[in-house]
Amino acid sequence: MISIAVLGYGTVGSGVVEVLSKNQESINKKAGEEIHLKYVLDLREFPGSPIEDILTHDFEQILNDDEVKVIAEVMGGIEPAYTFVKSALVKGKSVVTSNKELVAKHGAELLEIAKDKNINFMFEASVGGGIPIIRPLNQSLTADEIYEITGILNGTTNFILSKMMSEEGLSFDTVLKEAQDKGYAERNPEADVEGHDACRKIAILASLAFGMHVDYEDIYTEGITNISDKDMAYAKKLGLDIKLLATCKKIDDKVYAMVAPMLIDNEHPLSHVHGVFNAILVKGNVIGEVMFYGKGAGKLPTASAVVTDIVDAIKHLGRNIMSFWSTKKMELMSIDEVKFGYLVVAKTDFFPASKDSVLKIFGDVNFVKLNDYEEEIAFVTTKSSEKDLQNKLRIFERQPSILQIESAIRVG
Repeated sequence: MISIAVLGYGTVGSGVVEVLSKNQESINKKAGEEIHLKYVLDLREFPGSPIEDILTHDFEQILNDDEVKVIAEVMGGIEPAYTFVKSALVKGKSVVTSNKELVAKHGAELLEIAKDKNINFMFEASVGGGIPIIRPLNQSLTADEIYEITGILNGTTNFILSKMMSEEGLSFDTVLKEAQDKGYAERNPEADVEGHDACRKIAILASLAFGMHVDYEDIYTEGITNISDKDMAYAKKLGLDIKLLATCKKIDDKVYAMVAPMLIDNEHPLSHVHGVFNAILVKGNVIGEVMFYGKGAGKLPTASAVVTDIVDAIKHLGRNIMSFWSTKKMELMSIDEVKFGYLVVAKTDFFPASKDSVLKIFGDVNFVKLNDYEEEIAFVTTKSSEKDLQNKLRIFERQPSILQIESAIRVG
């Protein structure tokens, strides 16, 4: 019998307890041991709940219990999660977590402690919820040189953009409210809609893929709050879709990482990922392209990934199996050097002069019109470096006939 503890009894924590109870027999069989949930840590009381008799408010009780071999941290946030997890690893207990903030900030250090102690620090649920991606990167794709990972890593933003694209005229605020009403978005959705959630996830994937610590604070991050129903109309006119993509890519010996809305065509594998679903596209020099797809969040999908890590940790007690990335920080290349196209939409008070300015500044472009009125000009540029295009946009904005640049969205 192997005793375990769960830190946190919120959405994911209660899901872990539910999965352990619901599938107890098959989980024990896969672990090769009977799993005994000995403690659940939380500050709150849960009278009448399934964990009432094993609830504790004292982490030290768990830390000092030698019977507890594996701890599942599902509290979220940096503190006290970091202190608890580090203490547990130093004590020789394997830890699994769904905490993307913790892994993105301290993953390299915690993996190093686990390796030194010959135990494991696992975090499959921290990226993609129930989608298996950490384990494939750690085990199945080790023969490949990964050169790109691009994903739709946030179900909330993908739901919003999918809804705006499929139902003409819906504004961002309208769809966000629907997402909140359906439980897809938090009351404070900033982490999702501003791209911070996806940023932490791509930082973890980039660190694993390239073997050095990618600091999420160095990743260029842009959310979807400025995407309008008009942008969606232009995308439709062009036969394109708008997705919030998180990307890390190796170009020669440099790596860039970014999170931003991108226009992609129907041939792109991620263009067919809609609603709350997530997908992660991995490109390697041997295997080519591999895509992982599924529900990226939710109580039970995420809990399932946590329990899978618990089983794996129990099967490998006393043997470290997780790769670790170096604590040495990777210096990312500036996205100024990366080449994109742009869909530019601008207000104008004199269309002919604006058109001349576009051709003079941007050269060969593809003009696009939604209707016959000429108070607006829209066009898609050819690919050029981010720095070059941003400079041209600044020059364009200063033209006498241009009243305002309404949007400039990258084309992948």
